[in-house]
Amino acid sequence: MNRIRYDRQGALNKLFDTLNLLFLLFLMLTMIIPFLNVIALAFSSGVSSMQPDIILFPKQFSAEGFAIVWNSLDIWKPFLNSVIVTGIGTVLHVLLSSFAGYVLMHPFLPGKKLMVTFILITMMIPQEAIMIPLYVVNKDLHLLNTLTVLVLSGLVSGFSILLMRNFFLGVPYEMAESAKMDGAGELRIFSTMYMRLATPGLATVTLFEFVGRWNMFTAPVLFINDSTKYTLQVALKSMIIDANSTSGTYLLTTNVKMAGIIIAIIPLIAIYPFVQKFFMKGIMLGASKE
Repeated sequence: MNRIRYDRQGALNKLFDTLNLLFLLFLMLTMIIPFLNVIALAFSSGVSSMQPDIILFPKQFSAEGFAIVWNSLDIWKPFLNSVIVTGIGTVLHVLLSSFAGYVLMHPFLPGKKLMVTFILITMMIPQEAIMIPLYVVNKDLHLLNTLTVLVLSGLVSGFSILLMRNFFLGVPYEMAESAKMDGAGELRIFSTMYMRLATPGLATVTLFEFVGRWNMFTAPVLFINDSTKYTLQVALKSMIIDANSTSGTYLLTTNVKMAGIIIAIIPLIAIYPFVQKFFMKGIMLGASKE
């Protein structure tokens, strides 16, 4: 009887594994096929890219779409704006989140529970609820239509602060006390000890913030009216979605639009290999600390 029950359980497990594998393969195809279609259309000629087919390989291989979108449509200007906003904003976000997380990890910090509670409350407020107040504040500070307003937007977040705090809690506090006895100051302890031991946490926060800022759309639409200060995502929206998206001699064929999409995702693909080995470790460790 136990043998029959064991065989039945094993058969059910194999069936579940097979169905799970098929479902994951289906999900993978729903992601890979559209991506391959975008790449194939981007490297096709203008005429062949206008055909209403789903293709996985370029038709009449050509890079004219990239030349048109980069030079004739000046996509390099919003690209440069996105690089500036994302680069400066990510560095400042990681530093400020690390500073705050380091302060909150001290066991004898007065009012620590109150501060953590306040940070958690800020995470419960949706961004849409404070859009108008943010607009009014930035207008009074004369920051509208500047890249500065995009850098300052989301400069710190409760999620990143608490994530870095959890990583710092994984470092024995006795090490910091020993360093203090040897004459090391807080800044030296923070930079040479905690920051080095929290590399997975830094990689996780950096990846999240880099992706979020590179794909930032709401803030540029809300704060920027000057087309010369558009970021890449807003420029792509104007180029791909707007009905009047034409530029002089050039009709925006499908290969031009897809070339713009490829240009937009290249930095995301480029940064991931450098942080992916820390990313999963960072997610698991950051989620397991108290």
